[in-house]
Amino acid sequence: MFPVLLVAIGIAVLILGKRLAVLGAAVGAILGVALLDLLPGTSGWLVSLLIVGGLAALGFFSAGFAKWIVNIILMAVGAVGGAAIALNIVGLSGLDIGLLVEMLLALVGGVIGFILIRRFGDWGLIILAAVIGALLVTRGLTIWFPSMEGTLGTLIAVVLAALSFIYQGGFLGGRKTPGTAA
Repeated sequence: MFPVLLVAIGIAVLILGKRLAVLGAAVGAILGVALLDLLPGTSGWLVSLLIVGGLAALGFFSAGFAKWIVNIILMAVGAVGGAAIALNIVGLSGLDIGLLVEMLLALVGGVIGFILIRRFGDWGLIILAAVIGALLVTRGLTIWFPSMEGTLGTLIAVVLAALSFIYQGGFLGGRKTPGTAA
């Protein structure tokens, strides 16, 4: 995989994840990471870069271009993001639970992501952005430091997601929260 790209996109989404184009790029990147885990023979750095970078670019431009159908795109981003989160949590844990169980978890994650966006709007985006950004940073770091897989990587991901949620939710410095009028 291309860890620098993952960490950079992860940091961007931890800070700017409410922006649709940034979140779209992050969803594309994390989907690429999940696909690389599922597809055998994709361990070359160029293939990894093309898959992750290509899906990130596709997510970025698709999300930026499609502002006029934002609600539909957001629900799709939520569903795909939720599925990718589920797959990456399994990948980060290092567990081998089988393809069928992974696909079922991806389906459940997709439904949860869809519901988050549909029901909670901006707060759902903040939650998805925080978790996706944290997973991207952690997955990128585990490539450099394989010892971070498992408990340590999970702990880092949880802390990063919480910090991003606090920052993007406006809980620092008296910023306005997503539900308040500007």
